[in-house]
Amino acid sequence: GYVRQKTNVRPRVTTSIYECPACGSTIPVLQLEQKLNNPQMCQCGRKGRFRLLHRELIDAQNLVLEEAVESLDGGDQPQRMKILLSEDLVSPFSDKRTNPGTKVKVTGLVREIPIILRAGTQSTQLDLIIEANYIETINEDFDSLEITKPEEEQLKNLSRDPKLMDNLIDSMAPSIFGHEKIKEALLLQLVGGVKKKKKDGKNIRGDMHILLIGDPGAGKSQLLKRMNIIAPKSRFISGKGVSGAGLTASVVKDEFLGGFALEAGALPLANKGMICLDELDKISKEDTSAMHEALEGQTITISKANVQATLRCETTILAAANPKYGTFDPFAKSIAQQIELPSTLINRFDLIFAIKDQIDEYIDTAKAHFVVNEHITDNEEPPLATKLLRKYISFARNQKPKMTPDAREELVTFYVRMRKSGQYGSNSTIPISLRQLEGLVRMSEAFAKLKLS
Repeated sequence: GYVRQKTNVRPRVTTSIYECPACGSTIPVLQLEQKLNNPQMCQCGRKGRFRLLHRELIDAQNLVLEEAVESLDGGDQPQRMKILLSEDLVSPFSDKRTNPGTKVKVTGLVREIPIILRAGTQSTQLDLIIEANYIETINEDFDSLEITKPEEEQLKNLSRDPKLMDNLIDSMAPSIFGHEKIKEALLLQLVGGVKKKKKDGKNIRGDMHILLIGDPGAGKSQLLKRMNIIAPKSRFISGKGVSGAGLTASVVKDEFLGGFALEAGALPLANKGMICLDELDKISKEDTSAMHEALEGQTITISKANVQATLRCETTILAAANPKYGTFDPFAKSIAQQIELPSTLINRFDLIFAIKDQIDEYIDTAKAHFVVNEHITDNEEPPLATKLLRKYISFARNQKPKMTPDAREELVTFYVRMRKSGQYGSNSTIPISLRQLEGLVRMSEAFAKLKLS
């Protein structure tokens, strides 16, 4: 399952040794339950009031694990289970492996624990907890894919293929017709630019965000679903059931230790991964504003109850939305007027694709043949199998290309030209800003990474 909540590490008593004040003998007591047990009686016959000499402590930590969505049936609600980690499972090294959002496999014993009521008495109902004795992370982000030496050679040979880009684009979503430019953009998005950390503490993000706006039935959701399969650490969410707290973070009452605990939402849970956000236009204005900081600054700041926290969310966002009237109006002046999203949000996307469903006999025939063949024949193998594609992307992501002076000049000239063209004419689109220039830099870096150059 996925780790949803995680408490702080706290010491826990395993054995306590008591001394009898009457005869001086020591009485060891094993502490197996939730409440501390005192010895009832000494061998000399004395009852109660023993002096505590020594306690043996171990580190303990509680997790809440939520069932993985893949294993659910129709109307099932994902179950939650409490996990108790102790001793060597709670170390600074293993701490990173159990961060909220990570997918883990836990081996352990199921124990029942008493529920204490407010009156101080024990409830007839019992709670369950798993005492873990082994925990393993299921490979999630691109960085955790293992690439052997022979595989590395195979990937380097692939990068020298003159048809490399075509093969990669064809393997992105082989069951979706056309949209080559969009598939290319999604490929660049998976690889991403280079993240830079400046000496003055400023971070420049390397993640790209893409927005697909288009007519219904244009295959937007299919593209999102496919990306959800390729990107290792990814989540698919759909607009209507999304709230601001569900995207960013919420503060919940902590059952284990009392007080408040922070429960991460979808964006921080997919840190170093990808969010496929469908139906962006159906999310309310208040909730989309929660995404602003996450899209640009890649952090989420929470100040609620007595919890002040900043969560990292280096998350790539791929969003899909419908135009203002459901479909594009062919007689409207510009596409910009048909996109009903706040300009502050649109500005944060590096690429925006308008997907129009236009009537064209030649294209429609090709599309129809493609769709009908999908139903009849088994899928033909794409040039690169999904497993190999993931390994290639993982390998390309770790490259760190540097910009040449020529490329720098080219980018500056292009940006100035784009700004000028948006200045005149009634058909002026959304003018690009410096954010888009950074987006151009990221795309150039992603291209270089893909070619391992």
